[in-house]
Amino acid sequence: MFNKLLIANRGEIACRVITTARRLGIDTVAVYSDADAAAKHVAMADEAVHIGPPAANESYLLGERIIAAARQTGAKAIHPGYGFLSEQPDFVAAVEAAGLVFVGPSADAIRAMGLKDAAKTLMEQAGVPVVPGYHGASQDPGELANAAAEIGYPVLIKARAGGGGKGMRLVNRPEEFSAALAGAQREAASSFGDPACLVEKYIQQPRHIEIQVFGDSHGNIVHLFERDCSLQRRHQKVIEEAPAPGMPAAVRAAMGRAAVEAARAIGYVGAGTVEFIADGAGALREDGFWFMEMNTRLQVEHPVSEAITGLDFVELQLRVAAGEALPFVQDDLSIDGHAFEARVYAEDVARDFLPATGRLDYLAFPEGTEFERGAVRIDSGVRQGDEISPWYDPMIAKLIVHGPDRGAALNLLDAALSRCHVAGSVTNLAFLGRLARNLDFASGAVDTGLIGRDVANLAAEEPPSAVVTALAALGALGLLARREGIDPWDLLAGWRHWTDARQYVQLEHEGERLSLEVTGLHDGSFAVITPEGELQLAVAADGDNRYRVTTDGVRRHAEVVTTPGRVAVFLSGQAATFQLPDALAESAADQGAGDAVFAPMPGVVRVMNVETGATVSRGDVLLVLEAMKMEHSLAAPRDGVVAEVHVAPGDQVTEGGLLVALESADS
Repeated sequence: MFNKLLIANRGEIACRVITTARRLGIDTVAVYSDADAAAKHVAMADEAVHIGPPAANESYLLGERIIAAARQTGAKAIHPGYGFLSEQPDFVAAVEAAGLVFVGPSADAIRAMGLKDAAKTLMEQAGVPVVPGYHGASQDPGELANAAAEIGYPVLIKARAGGGGKGMRLVNRPEEFSAALAGAQREAASSFGDPACLVEKYIQQPRHIEIQVFGDSHGNIVHLFERDCSLQRRHQKVIEEAPAPGMPAAVRAAMGRAAVEAARAIGYVGAGTVEFIADGAGALREDGFWFMEMNTRLQVEHPVSEAITGLDFVELQLRVAAGEALPFVQDDLSIDGHAFEARVYAEDVARDFLPATGRLDYLAFPEGTEFERGAVRIDSGVRQGDEISPWYDPMIAKLIVHGPDRGAALNLLDAALSRCHVAGSVTNLAFLGRLARNLDFASGAVDTGLIGRDVANLAAEEPPSAVVTALAALGALGLLARREGIDPWDLLAGWRHWTDARQYVQLEHEGERLSLEVTGLHDGSFAVITPEGELQLAVAADGDNRYRVTTDGVRRHAEVVTTPGRVAVFLSGQAATFQLPDALAESAADQGAGDAVFAPMPGVVRVMNVETGATVSRGDVLLVLEAMKMEHSLAAPRDGVVAEVHVAPGDQVTEGGLLVALESADS
């Protein structure tokens, strides 16, 4: 076993690898960009090397800098994590040419599976079932459109070089094909440096089921059962689970054999995932699944498979990379219980899941393990006070739960999500909680369209309760602050000698202005008049930002976090953030409403469809903005004429920046 390891990645996967390496007595080296100088993975590692500016193509994607960092620090091996350089065969070859060990498969194996079209041809030759489609070399739009017509709509356009839902478009009608192909090719070129796409038949009620495989340099290959990753939004996984619900033993065995044959066909060594699409219209069948692709790396969702097998996949990766044989054969492996993983993101669900940024003013997770197997496990690459930047994936944490069966694990997931408290950035936590309680999901009736069919309900914002609003008012007025000192008068918040103290505060929530009246009572409790009516509550401090709240004889635990201009409240699974209006600021909210398009997030302009003087209709796509490797179309807010265009393709824009102005509605 090597004694020093460099992790060519960042965030939670870098922290995950460092945790296992430390347990094995291996020193670690982190790499970091300017944006990550104070990041968690840098603090955790034994050494850290600066590799460039924030942009990934100037830092984390520069293989030569990473290899130089390994040589500089004396690291003997490089773990790529996932994303970035993890599936770049030229990087693998360069690592090995430098006399270092790459913790992963060979460059040849990555090349064999790196292009989806070639991989599917190879899988057909190996006897692995594949989805009907066009996997040829031509990228002529007319030929691809003809192929789609022959396959039969709906079809799926997929970037041949990548994954993660990037460069992927579902096309339902022939007239949509041309624009969808152009968008997929742009996104593929931006994300993977290869615009080529393939076209496949879209399975109407598909389930995304993948098999974890492991191989060693001694010719041993096993599978470690399946994960169901069907809960997706726009081809991005949201919640994963293992094992798959409703999986018959015969189908599991058939999928496992197919995955092992796929890995054996390319002499696979290390951790990998063979992804299948299955017909979810009825019970899973041995003849009802098809190969999609192979990810030649560790997957984001690997913790659910660790949970049900009791294995540390990173340790297995390191041991296999060091030349050791797998310590088990297929018959030694079995499934223990059920596990779920939910991906907690900084994203604005109400604004069509736009990626968000911001400082994590408050970050509290449920009690559990970190980067290691447990009933509740948190894998996170950020800490309280860190910034969610526009440069990288906006993941805050992965929440993993493990129970004796699916029902128990799902209850654990719901409870653990309700105990994840984040202030300073919007998150998808409420959305995840509603998804965990979705009746179809709870019954195991999952497919990749579940979220899309019920997205309106899943994304609906629930108004804060009267108690939550009242606590926000107390926090905004400073009435919850712990007062410590020798003077007993310091302990009396808002007390008056002759009468009850009455104070007023205004809050804003989701654009609505709320006026509240708070009265401090002589017994130390408060009477609060909210828009829903009056209530009385007693509040006792229970630690930093933590309180015991009693209303109508019921005591509950709450967290109230006050930061400049905002107060966040977490109570019994509810979470709400309120803004504190600046009474001195002039409101210009209605000035020019509908006359301009602003950047909803930081990003890069990829396509500009209009110029000054153009006539547009409400809903017309004016430009396409790329943020966090995904494209977002920005449309005209009303009918009108373009007065000014402030950006061009390739321009970097900041959140709130003016992009396109229309002539005034009054002109």
